[in-house]
Amino acid sequence: MSQLLPPVSERGLVRAIGVRGLAANILNTTIGAGIFVLPALAAGQLGTAAPLAYLACALAMTLVVSSFAMAGSRVSLTGGIYAYVEVAFGPFVGFLTGVLVYLACLLAAAGVSSAMAASVGLVIPGAGTGLGKAALLGLVLAGLAAMNVRGVALGTRLVELMTAAKLLPLLLLVAAGLRWVEPADLHIDLAPPSQIAASALTLIFAFMGIEIALVPSGEIRDPSRTVPRAVFLALGTSTLIYLAIQLVAHATLGADLARFTDAPLAEAATRIFGPWGRALMLAGGTVSMLGFMSGDALGTPRNVYAFARDGFLPAPLARLHPRFHTPAPAIVAHAVLVWAAACSSSFGALAVISNVALLTAYLLCCGSAIQLARRDVRAGGTPFVVPGGPLVPIGACLVSLWLLAQATGREWAITGATLAVAACLYLLRSRRAAA
Repeated sequence: MSQLLPPVSERGLVRAIGVRGLAANILNTTIGAGIFVLPALAAGQLGTAAPLAYLACALAMTLVVSSFAMAGSRVSLTGGIYAYVEVAFGPFVGFLTGVLVYLACLLAAAGVSSAMAASVGLVIPGAGTGLGKAALLGLVLAGLAAMNVRGVALGTRLVELMTAAKLLPLLLLVAAGLRWVEPADLHIDLAPPSQIAASALTLIFAFMGIEIALVPSGEIRDPSRTVPRAVFLALGTSTLIYLAIQLVAHATLGADLARFTDAPLAEAATRIFGPWGRALMLAGGTVSMLGFMSGDALGTPRNVYAFARDGFLPAPLARLHPRFHTPAPAIVAHAVLVWAAACSSSFGALAVISNVALLTAYLLCCGSAIQLARRDVRAGGTPFVVPGGPLVPIGACLVSLWLLAQATGREWAITGATLAVAACLYLLRSRRAAA
């Protein structure tokens, strides 16, 4: 017997997001700052076998997004992963999942902020390390926080501007760089699966972001049809773009690609376009990173506000600005946390910790797809079914565990400590509510 979700809880929302709009939003949240840095990291870890790590990520994400599509076609409530897990396993596991997603977003923003400082440091000596890095990031994050405190409309316009500007340099690089590709550049040396998995744990940062785009699930038109088509269209497009960028970077820089860890695409653009190409790519990378940071400053602090509003964090973090009616304390608190994390570590380290937290949330979401199908939960319409049925989310769980097995004790310690704190907050709130 199927279990129908009541539609009245989000009756006021307008379902206006179709396949094209959702796919574009997913591409916007996935193709961003990471790809300006990751080609050098991939080359350093795998050499010419780097494309295999991208394909491993694409395969892993195919299973994961298939599970997302299965869950999203059955639960159309706003919240994305959080909503899917909460409906499947209850509010406690849902809250833990929400905390993991917040941790991943926080560390991703910090990692991108660190990479942005390193990119600026190539132009302004001292801006990418030490006190110079702290001062630069302090000014940028304070400015973004101030803009979002003054109103969500201003923050939204900034995100739209950054989004429109970030893809142009990448597309120009690929279009011009393909002329440098020779048959020898297509040769791929094989690498042990353990090396590919270790590299994929870093590279999968570039494939993540779908969880952000699926948050407005309550505003997606015909989710049982729209979610599956959009996620597969976006995943295929992003994979092709990433492979093309890695190929062009390898063709232009060769074995030297692994040395340019701060701005590999800027070096590739210098070979292709000359000095102005380096300036274009550094500017494009910086704009893309600022775009990611501005999007994070707009959306992620609302999680802090929601946690405080629901009694999980101190009440002052749920206060609104008396004039602008924005969650100002939450915005400022999130900016401070991003600044502290970015100043303390590099992009690569922060990206891996972020990936561990988000892959754990993905694991729970894939499990929710199995549970929702078992209970036959429906949001209306025919649920999305893939060939193999429950074998797909089971495979996604196994792939997530395979990638998570590459994480170190430090990364697991941070994720585990976060979950322990979240569990304590949930139990304290439950006791207060019971009293």
